[in-house]
Amino acid sequence: MSMESKAMLRYARITPRKARRVIDLIRGKKAGDAMIALRFMPYRGAQFVEKLLRSAMANAEQKEVDVPEDMRVVTAYVDEGPVMKRLFPRAMGRANIIKKKSCHITIVLAEEEEI
Repeated sequence: MSMESKAMLRYARITPRKARRVIDLIRGKKAGDAMIALRFMPYRGAQFVEKLLRSAMANAEQKEVDVPEDMRVVTAYVDEGPVMKRLFPRAMGRANIIKKKSCHITIVLAEEEEI
């Protein structure tokens, strides 16, 4: 039986493109190594992903995995969420639309021996 741990963050207020930049850097790493890497990344998205990775590791502890830090990030992806549209007034009665994008981030951890 495969031991997997999954965590999802839905409606994160960050653009999918910026979140993917961070997710691509931790995919395939061990959870402990990914946590250290996220701690020192300069990107704002790293805070969202770090919190989510902590959640996935906590879910693994609930499933009684011995060492969640040794689990590997087997799947990590970012999907687009809903877009909030806001009007920004411009000259001569015109308006620009500001799109405030959101995303859904998913991380799946699996134990080392299954890979």
